[in-house]
Order: sequence, then structure tokens, then C-alpha cells
Amino acid sequence: MAIEIVLDTETTGIDPRKGHRLIEIGCIEIEDLLPTGRTFHHYIDPEREIEPDAIRIHGIDNDKVRGKPKFAAVMEALLDFIGDKRLIAHNAPFDRGFINMELERHGRAPTPDDQWLDTLDMARKRFPGAANSLDALCKRFKISLAER
Repeated sequence: MAIEIVLDTETTGIDPRKGHRLIEIGCIEIEDLLPTGRTFHHYIDPEREIEPDAIRIHGIDNDKVRGKPKFAAVMEALLDFIGDKRLIAHNAPFDRGFINMELERHGRAPTPDDQWLDTLDMARKRFPGAANSLDALCKRFKISLAER
């Protein structure tokens, strides 16, 4: 039985090397592709402003994260939740880059590259030349976008 973590993040911008930070982390644990009921979710105070382009993408504004815990306050709980389980993310290099940047800022080892599975890479291989965003994949597989 494989236990894995499906993970998504939202950020203040697109480049952690330019000081952009995490503002939200959401994870669900799955076992043999079915949710176990275990989840991890936190909004995070990024200690900087969220760029307008980022707000247009995810809809999270500065007021929503102001006063929320900083990454250091949720880091241990996140690391306990994910452990050494495989991490599944759509465009995993993006999420991995932000999580690893935050871990390194706090003196922790980054998550290993081989711990991650990138569903965007999988979709590009399966559907070359097609749109492979989450929205496009949901439409292709007739998954409702009503709650997205």
C-alpha cells in the first residue's frame, strides 16, 4: 500500500530567488490513490506584499494572510505530515522550489528531488502538444471545475 501526499502551494510571486514567499500550503494524504482523510492546510504570513499578478491567479490578497503564522511556525508540522512520502504536485519544480527555499531559510535540508512526482510532466508526456493545465486536464477528463 503506497501512502503519498498530494500537495499544492500558493505564493507571492513566481520566483523564490527574487524573495517571493509561500502564502498557502495544502496537502492531502492518499493511500493507493484514495484519500485517507488526513490533511494539512495553512495560510502563511509571507512577511512581504503579494504581487498583483499573483493575486489575479490565486485570489489571495495581503489581508487574507496578514497575521497568519509564519513558515517557521508551521514547518515542523509540515515536515511531520509529509515525512519521506512521495510528494505529488502539478508543476512540482515550482512547489519544490518554494518549499525548499523556506526550509533552507530555516536551516533545514531541502526535500530530495526524487521524493517528488510532477503531474504536469506526466501530462505533457501523455498529451504532447495539448494544454495540460489543471483546468485543461479537468475539462479533458470531465471533472467539474465548479469548486475550483
